[in-house]
Amino acid sequence: THIIANSKGQEQAEKEKVNQEMTQLKPQINRLCRPCPWDWTLFQGNCYFFSKFQQNWHDSVTACREVGAQLVVIKSDDEQSFLQQTSKEKGYAWMGLSDLKHEGVWHWVDGSHLLFSFMKYWNKGEPNNEGEEDCAEFRDDGWNDVPCTVEKYWICKKSATSCTKK
Repeated sequence: THIIANSKGQEQAEKEKVNQEMTQLKPQINRLCRPCPWDWTLFQGNCYFFSKFQQNWHDSVTACREVGAQLVVIKSDDEQSFLQQTSKEKGYAWMGLSDLKHEGVWHWVDGSHLLFSFMKYWNKGEPNNEGEEDCAEFRDDGWNDVPCTVEKYWICKKSATSCTKK
């Protein structure tokens, strides 16, 4: 019986040692928490992914959905200028905006209407629906409507992770 008791005590000591190590590691693990996955960009509480290759609008919608995100829906002027600037550097990119459901009525992929205050972002003379242009892209200094079948870069958006978990 003496041997059994001893191994019980040893086991207890081992457990305590492991717990102690875990406690010491906790703060370091917490510091490792990233608000965004690798190769996503954090901006004002959201994470953005700028694609490395091009595809059509529908495939871009799907690609974002598959990573738990959404083809970008713009909610503020700050966000708009950040995205416009970035796409200017990286290449024309899809946003989550189309008038596929009803010609001339622009909707975001989350179902919300395009606000009147955002109309100023269309490039001069756009949207013009020249030859079935039902999807919106970032182009130069503003937005442009293009056929949804054209291949472009795309931008996904999702909420950043809060890193304050205990």
